[in-house]
Amino acid sequence: MKHLTILVPNGQNNLSSIVGAYKIFTRANEYWKETGRAQLFTIQLAGISNEVAFHDGLFSVHPHTNISAISKTNLIIIPSLNHNYQNAVTGNELLIDWIGKQYKEGAEIASICTGAFMLAASGVLDGKRCSTHWAAADTFRAMFPTVNLQADQLITDENGIYTNGGAYSFLNLMIYLVEKYYDRQTAIFCSKVFQIEMDRQSQSVFTIFTGQKLHGDEMVKQAQAYIESKLHEKISVEQLSSRFAVGRRNFDRRFARATGNTPVEYSQRVKIESAKKAFETTRKTINEVMYEVGYMDVKAFREVFRKITGMSPLEYRSRYNKEAAL
Repeated sequence: MKHLTILVPNGQNNLSSIVGAYKIFTRANEYWKETGRAQLFTIQLAGISNEVAFHDGLFSVHPHTNISAISKTNLIIIPSLNHNYQNAVTGNELLIDWIGKQYKEGAEIASICTGAFMLAASGVLDGKRCSTHWAAADTFRAMFPTVNLQADQLITDENGIYTNGGAYSFLNLMIYLVEKYYDRQTAIFCSKVFQIEMDRQSQSVFTIFTGQKLHGDEMVKQAQAYIESKLHEKISVEQLSSRFAVGRRNFDRRFARATGNTPVEYSQRVKIESAKKAFETTRKTINEVMYEVGYMDVKAFREVFRKITGMSPLEYRSRYNKEAAL
């Protein structure tokens, strides 16, 4: 029988991902027994304290065991953390060391949402892809520049490490893991019982793009502000680089290093974020919004919009603006 460890970090205020992971895997075990197969996992909640309080003491968790009692496990699930990521990391160094040691000894690891901060702190994500909540992406990049953050992705899967995007999208990761460890039919059963969509790939449609500003390159910050102030215009990278008296290649490199996007990608994201807000809050037509954000070609606008959000402009407006949809 395999061993599943769901971690209970100290000093956290997020309980749902611990409970959700426990319930879904427990139900997958039960389904296997109901269909004549042996239980696949022994499931244990483990931490470094006998009790961890959540939501200002309103709830508490009593882990089954201390991590020191687990010499070997097959799968580790790291729940999402509170918003003080530095404190979360420094307050759970024993857990982080244990995660790194277990991975070296063959354990697979799944991080939920901002649990990626704890996973990255262990060093096992260096040079690898990962996702986290889109709202934490800038902070994550600043803290862990050697990790290949792909915040548009709902789930990443690389070398026995699984990560996922934000908040309750962890439910999609749990279904993904159930299929990985049990089988497709068990995943379908759990998706129906818990009413979770299967095979979601992206969190792009939920992202609110604010621009990566947590860097120290003042020239890039000025370029970002300029792009954001010229929303209705088409700006070339040549214009930008000459405006700041920097060679094109060097400008591209500095901008991408600071923001995680090329200048062209950044401009596209700023424009599409503005378009999304217009679709959500007004009854403007697709063409009206397109012109407002500096696009003249409806085909190009649709392509960029779909690339960034995963939906067409019409689909997006129909989902988020009932009045406009009528």
